[in-house]
Amino acid sequence: MIEGRDTAGRGPQLTFGMIGGGTGSFIGDVHRKAAVFDGKSQIAAGCFSRSWDTTLETGRELGLADERLYKDFKEMAAAEAARDDGIDFAVIAAPNYAHYDAAKAFLEHGIPVVCDKPLTQTVEQAEELAALADKHDLLFAVTYSYAQCPMVFHARELVRRGEIGELRTVVAEYSQGWLAELLENTGQRQASWRTDPDMAGISNCVGDIGSHIENAVSLITGLEIESLCAKLSIFGEGRKLDTNGHILLQYKNGAVGNYFASQIAIGRDNSFIVRVYGSKGAIEWDQEAQNYLKVTYANGPVQILSRGNGYLYPEAAEWSRIPAGHPEGLYESFANTYTKFLNALGKKKAGQPLTEKDLDFPNVHDGVRGVRFVHKCVESSEKGAVWLTF
Repeated sequence: MIEGRDTAGRGPQLTFGMIGGGTGSFIGDVHRKAAVFDGKSQIAAGCFSRSWDTTLETGRELGLADERLYKDFKEMAAAEAARDDGIDFAVIAAPNYAHYDAAKAFLEHGIPVVCDKPLTQTVEQAEELAALADKHDLLFAVTYSYAQCPMVFHARELVRRGEIGELRTVVAEYSQGWLAELLENTGQRQASWRTDPDMAGISNCVGDIGSHIENAVSLITGLEIESLCAKLSIFGEGRKLDTNGHILLQYKNGAVGNYFASQIAIGRDNSFIVRVYGSKGAIEWDQEAQNYLKVTYANGPVQILSRGNGYLYPEAAEWSRIPAGHPEGLYESFANTYTKFLNALGKKKAGQPLTEKDLDFPNVHDGVRGVRFVHKCVESSEKGAVWLTF
């Protein structure tokens, strides 16, 4: 068992402004808590809703001055960029439709961005944001944060160090049951916008949770998709976007994959599981039990590794905040993305060079790949579940 680790910063706090995430928002509240989890940042401004009353209500609940509350994100980006004490970065926690315009506004004013996923509604928009971030040399994180936890980092190290051998196949699923009923007809906010093409984009299920599978598999394995074949289904009368998806994949190294994403899987809460099979062994990670990692070697016993123990590789151990047996979860995983981003941003503002380790968080180019994945899945399904080059 290791001691708890202190991940709090020693330098001055950075400040951020939030777009979206008004009172009652699930993901907005997660972002706010995660951003301040390790004491490296604090919220200073916001445009929390299209409703000015909601923005005022949320801002005042958070103790923000009215002068740092804005009616729209364009006004916010311009005003904060002009202030001597303007925000150091922007957090975009609004529904999908707002990601592109909001991120573009802040990038054009020289402000780094943390954006929820999927990055944008179209591949062209995502590529434009990546080009802007690169042009202006601005850090940009995308919060594929469910898999940003110690045992996933340990799984990645097992693959990198060749412990499970040549990768052969990946089986991953992200299944939920919450949209088995037509919740959007009851006024439920999360269901209403996620099933609306104008707000969510061309996909609901694959865009919302299938994108997490793509990112987690890429993070753990480093595998690059060569081609894919997808069958997306719409279950629920009157719905226009997918609620279930089956995806077959061919990777560039010859390995194959099978992804399942569903929001109509009754009995599943947030079942996000990744299984990787190699020539020497296999690994399995379950988000609902994210403090553990199942590892099996050929002709060997099954091992259950536990977060917080001294046998983990340093790359994983450094992200455990408390000893083994004290569960870490969603907030800590999200906080890992923010802490990595904030460490890098702090160094960059101090004029220090950034290392590969500093930049080990989901970035705008990961976001571009994620949007391309969603669009290729939709295209394949619409063409009759055909194989498409990625």
